[in-house]
Amino acid sequence: MSEQETSIEELVQQLAAKLTEKGWMLATAESCTGGMIAAACTDLAGSSQWFDRGFVTYSNEAKTEMLGVPAELIAKHGAVSEEVVCAMAEGAIRHSRAQVSIAVTGIAGPGGGSVEKPVGTVWVGWCVQGVPHSILLNLIGSRHYIRQATTTYALQRLHLQLHQAQ
Repeated sequence: MSEQETSIEELVQQLAAKLTEKGWMLATAESCTGGMIAAACTDLAGSSQWFDRGFVTYSNEAKTEMLGVPAELIAKHGAVSEEVVCAMAEGAIRHSRAQVSIAVTGIAGPGGGSVEKPVGTVWVGWCVQGVPHSILLNLIGSRHYIRQATTTYALQRLHLQLHQAQ
């Protein structure tokens, strides 16, 4: 087991403890990570106590159909944008029993990037107590690294946000 896998496992255990303590459920809405965050969460035995569901919304149509992200929003800002990741995070809450969500959308590469949005551009969003938050990551590395780093960072940010929540 690598150091990063141990780190993710520890993050999930901490997240599980915090969600269980608050009596909250988590939903994930993932594009570039393709379900890696949900998989990390459900690797922990007993996760059904705090993990509700995961949405893998890789295509723009899936974001619209499964999460209710307006197609116009995607057309205006692009799938890899702050506006879309916040809509994904809010949609995951609306379409689940969860009180908390994590959403990610980005360009993991090796192709698909542009001058404006190069490979490694990732938006991470989360919604806690009805308030969406987001942050832009500019990662450099292989597709595997970008997806793994996004998973780790998303879990870290949500854990930090839960510690700050009332």
